[in-house]
Amino acid sequence: MKIYNTLSKKKEEFVPIEEGKVRMYVCGPTVYNLIHIGNARPMIVFDTVRRYMEHKGYEVNYVSNFTDVDDKIIKKAIEEGVEAGVISQRYIEECKKDMEAMNVKPATTHPLATDEIGGMLEMIQTLEKKGYAYKAADGTVYFRTRNFKEYGKLSHKNLDDLQGGNRSLLVSGEDQKEDSLDFVLWKPKKEGEPYWESPWCNGRPGWHIECSVMSKRYLGDEIDIHAGGEDLVFPHHENEIAQSEAANGKPFARYWMHNAFLNIDNRKMSKSAGNFFTVRDIGEKYDLQILRFFMLSAHYRSPLNFSGELMEAAKSGYERIVTSVGNLNYLLKNGLPDSMCGNEEALLKELEGFCVKFDEAMDDDFNTADAISSIFELVKFANTYAGEGSSAPFVRAVKEKIVELSDICGLKVEKEEELLDGEIEKLIGERQAARKAKNFARADEIRDELLNKGILLEDTREGVKWKRV
Repeated sequence: MKIYNTLSKKKEEFVPIEEGKVRMYVCGPTVYNLIHIGNARPMIVFDTVRRYMEHKGYEVNYVSNFTDVDDKIIKKAIEEGVEAGVISQRYIEECKKDMEAMNVKPATTHPLATDEIGGMLEMIQTLEKKGYAYKAADGTVYFRTRNFKEYGKLSHKNLDDLQGGNRSLLVSGEDQKEDSLDFVLWKPKKEGEPYWESPWCNGRPGWHIECSVMSKRYLGDEIDIHAGGEDLVFPHHENEIAQSEAANGKPFARYWMHNAFLNIDNRKMSKSAGNFFTVRDIGEKYDLQILRFFMLSAHYRSPLNFSGELMEAAKSGYERIVTSVGNLNYLLKNGLPDSMCGNEEALLKELEGFCVKFDEAMDDDFNTADAISSIFELVKFANTYAGEGSSAPFVRAVKEKIVELSDICGLKVEKEEELLDGEIEKLIGERQAARKAKNFARADEIRDELLNKGILLEDTREGVKWKRV
């Protein structure tokens, strides 16, 4: 299995620190509002990475945090006249609902920044003792960036170029810094803000120290994979490396994975541009399994463009798999021979070829686009060879393989059977009787009536099928 490592800028063979186990940290959202579809991409991508690792037999300790203390959370709390914790808890719960709808598995641990303040104070004190941190006059604690000689190794940036050319990277309070590139580890409270006592001042942690501490507590000083969106490479992940390696004296993460940006109709998503969509917005129009399918239809390191047209294409692709599985289940319910017949045993051997293709795609830096193509090939195989004359063992094996590969991608393709209420069952029976009596006008009326009730009928060679729309 090869992973593209942002640190080395090349694909590397994955070798875990501990055989059979994977320690993985993924930066989670700041919880001040409903998550947007940009947040959804890393959630879906790295959940799929986790699922594939588990499929390969690894025990994955997957940690993804919630940042529950932040300027935006505090601002919203002040606007609503409530404690910051009320805002963060509200949107943590809403985020979990959206994650469940996207079939993103709960992390092994979802730490909250506010629960880990003690560890942050300890790490900052360690950095201070080692000469990597210093206190300014107002109680702010900064990290001495130049004391960490490898600073810039993840983002491949040069410190002198950063200091000389990009003033936008600097933060307020630079006049009290020893160096303009030093970054905040702890900052004093402002009026009305939540705060914690510390050796330096009553205040709260800087953003970067939070992830370093949560990763250390739940995964150890050194981890296998650290992941997130490419916007986090600099400065967040660069600063995490500096803090963690300076404090712990060990390499922080072996592999750094970053997904590319999501654009909306070829433009950057923003509220001011009027093209900002929450996951909940998309869920009003589409099953969020379709959003997941869409996200996996491109390689995670490739920029992804979101549009209505592309979502419709994703819907068609996803439904093609669902329909195939539904047809196979229909065949199994209607009685098939218990023994394989004809060349079915030979055909079954071909199933492994689709699995090999799937694994080859995923082993090559988690190429989900090619992995899904192998599922489509399997669907084509099913549509060609699994029919009324097939045996139950053959049909079942084909169906189970489609479901298995789809599940590795987190795609639910086997829908739970829904029960029609008595009125609709009666209408379907009446329509069948009308067709038999060649009263096609009445049959069409019933079809339209059912469609108005959200039931789409499909006349197939296996009989009448229906689905909700």
